[in-house]
Amino acid sequence: MRVLITGAAGFLGSHLAERFLREGHEVVGVDNFITGSRENAEFLYGFDRFRLTERDVSQPFFIQGELDGVLHFASPASPVDYLELPIQTLKVGSLGTHNALGLAMAKGARFLLASTSEVYGDPQVHPQPETYWGHVNPIGLRGVYDEAKRFAEAMTMAYHRYHGVETRIVRIFNTYGPRMRPGDGRVVSNFIMQALRGEPLTIYGNGSQTRSFCYVEDEIDGIYRLFHSERREPVNIGNPNEFTVRDLADIVLEETGSGSKVEPFPLPEDDPKVRRPDITVARDLLGWEPRIQLREGIRRTLPYFRDELERHDARARTIQ
Repeated sequence: MRVLITGAAGFLGSHLAERFLREGHEVVGVDNFITGSRENAEFLYGFDRFRLTERDVSQPFFIQGELDGVLHFASPASPVDYLELPIQTLKVGSLGTHNALGLAMAKGARFLLASTSEVYGDPQVHPQPETYWGHVNPIGLRGVYDEAKRFAEAMTMAYHRYHGVETRIVRIFNTYGPRMRPGDGRVVSNFIMQALRGEPLTIYGNGSQTRSFCYVEDEIDGIYRLFHSERREPVNIGNPNEFTVRDLADIVLEETGSGSKVEPFPLPEDDPKVRRPDITVARDLLGWEPRIQLREGIRRTLPYFRDELERHDARARTIQ
């Protein structure tokens, strides 16, 4: 197959590109590097069936040659990014999705949208099945990301129903692992970097809010299976094992051997109190469920962050 992946230099996009390449497919990547990493792109250049174009998919674009799949992963995806880039987030979710769907239609390609558990907002149903419509504040600070993804889902289904485009929608729950940007503001990367530096771990609220953390290898496996399935409606891909944020902090402190303390801060606006996927559809349809539990996933992630910290410190010494 020959597939296009938007956001190919991002955390999930680069892992997805690697999976397709290792399966023997050709990958065309697109990224504007607003939040993507040039180091991720350099890693992918090691495969002879990969090429990358630097462009903003919110602007109309075209790719020469045949395409069998278009996988739309371009978007700021952490609070620190979409709060800093609200307009870009809305544009890539709306215009970017429109452009990517138009390309898939023109090529007769299968389309997969990277959506998110954020479409459920601060949920009033727990755990969250795909049939739940969510509880989102459309004008809150997080609304730029939540509503961008909800709009993207609606447009994806409209292209399927009106134009007959083969569509897939994955609702991604909290994912972590190597290639996360150390300063991206997500709780796993925050805690690991703070612990490695001996800084206080920043906990918002009292740490009782829950998340379901999925290791990136498991997440990508579920997405890859979904792309090759016949399911057109959204599918939750995430780890159904629920942890409090304080549980995560304790695991990170134990695995790093850090003496860091925990420092509480006020809970951000519209921060979800609970988050846990119902993965019945993924189990029954895809034969998928996560294999790597949180503590093991943190152990696999730590070497990457230690290397990133060493590189950062080496650059700082060079500048001095």
